[in-house]
Amino acid sequence: MPFLGQDWRSPGWSWIKTEDGWKRCDSCNQELRSENNQCTVNHSIILNSGEEEIFSNKECEYASKKRKKDHFGNDTTAQSFYREKWIYVHKESTKERHGYCTLGEAFNRLDFSSAIQDIRRFTYVVKLLQLIAKSQLTSLSGVAQKNYFNILDKIVQKVLDDHQNPRLIKDLLQDLSSTLCILVRGVGKSVLVGNINIWSCRLETVLSWQQQLQNLQMTKVNTGLTLSDLPLHMLNNILYRFSDGWDIVTLGQVTPTLSILSEDRRLWKKLCQYHFAEKQFCRHLILSEKGHIEWKLMYFTLQKYYPTKEQYGDTLHFCRHCSILFWKDYHLAWLFKDSGHPCTAADPDSCFMPVSPQHFIDLFKF
Repeated sequence: MPFLGQDWRSPGWSWIKTEDGWKRCDSCNQELRSENNQCTVNHSIILNSGEEEIFSNKECEYASKKRKKDHFGNDTTAQSFYREKWIYVHKESTKERHGYCTLGEAFNRLDFSSAIQDIRRFTYVVKLLQLIAKSQLTSLSGVAQKNYFNILDKIVQKVLDDHQNPRLIKDLLQDLSSTLCILVRGVGKSVLVGNINIWSCRLETVLSWQQQLQNLQMTKVNTGLTLSDLPLHMLNNILYRFSDGWDIVTLGQVTPTLSILSEDRRLWKKLCQYHFAEKQFCRHLILSEKGHIEWKLMYFTLQKYYPTKEQYGDTLHFCRHCSILFWKDYHLAWLFKDSGHPCTAADPDSCFMPVSPQHFIDLFKF
């Protein structure tokens, strides 16, 4: 096991434990000397040719660290993505663990970069980014904010390439631009991590993304079979599968047949019953001139006052036994009986619970 130190007793030497005791690794020492020589040459070039100055080891080490800091600081496109599938959520220090897990740390360490490539997890990640944009953006650390906008950039580019879910991203960018406008204008009243110019550039980037999505043109693909070729009962079954009213309205604009099917009162009644309770119906009844209930208008009216049920293909899971937040890999779970994290419970599946985007944020409120 090598020992690396930066104090005066061991200036960067590598030590290896042998049967005769600890011995210094000469190969590592030679590499260190060559790096120090390069540092000395670089500094001598900066100096005037007529002046001679000797740099101490501390000065050379400080200059080397400063160059690395400047390099990573100027590389704004560098991404600090982790590939971890699970993290331990601890809110206070214990004998075994010191510190606590924050929202920014969880956002950095969990693999959201790969999650957006999974169609089952895409909507979940977008909703989580939207909630963070509304209320938790300033609570993120500098690295977490950088990862946030890098992941958002990936999402926008994905939508521009495959033309899928543009409405979700438009809603996300609208909430984010509103938050950034408030933060930039009220810079003296709020605490921002980073320079105000960085936030202004982020706002300009978000506005540019909005303009690109606004100019997005859907390409018509002629593959032979279309929705118009399907029988009416199949088209009706497709409409009954939707859980979002805006998706029904959008699909109804495709063909005249779908427009008629999308106005079905039973369809909107079932949608209202799925999302809202009967007590909520009584408070916001909307009747037509003939005395019938306008279920479509009721749905969009109730949506303004009450939250709708969230539906996702896949979510993060939380183990109540281990206090671990993790992505569940269903392929590994089926093939190798892997739970997605090192669970010590006798029946791991009974300890798992799906985590909604709002529950994810609530986990890190202290």
